[in-house]
Amino acid sequence: MFAASLLPYRLDGDNVRHGLNGDLGFSESDRAENLRRIGEVSALMADSGLIVLCSFISPLQIQRDSVRELHKRAGLPFYEVHVDVPLAVAEERDPKGLYKKARAGEITDFTGIHQLYEPPQNAELTLNTHMLSPKECAAKVIDLLRSKEIIN
Repeated sequence: MFAASLLPYRLDGDNVRHGLNGDLGFSESDRAENLRRIGEVSALMADSGLIVLCSFISPLQIQRDSVRELHKRAGLPFYEVHVDVPLAVAEERDPKGLYKKARAGEITDFTGIHQLYEPPQNAELTLNTHMLSPKECAAKVIDLLRSKEIIN
């Protein structure tokens, strides 16, 4: 993509939580504020011409709709990609051991275990990661961006 003079940037929950949102916990109100801030930052970055790929746990439809509306008001494209995986598969993958800690009571307010997760109602793309390889998922995202004329 760089060769085509496109500049992508990936905002991830970990890199934002260690800096910009380091003052937030995982209560429902802190999670909402986390996503609000991420929406604002991603809109600023997109306004500067970057293609911003955001990977965050955003459990509530109202929060996702709010970020979508923020981009719409700014005249910026927003495409929601639902990375769908059954809970059992997510627990099997669990590279950080967070599901185990949540099940053991060491972590509270964990999405999918203690807190509700509402699947997206209006996602432009759903990636069933338990059936698709990472390469296939990436290809589908690229196809979406091409279909929206974001990239060639």
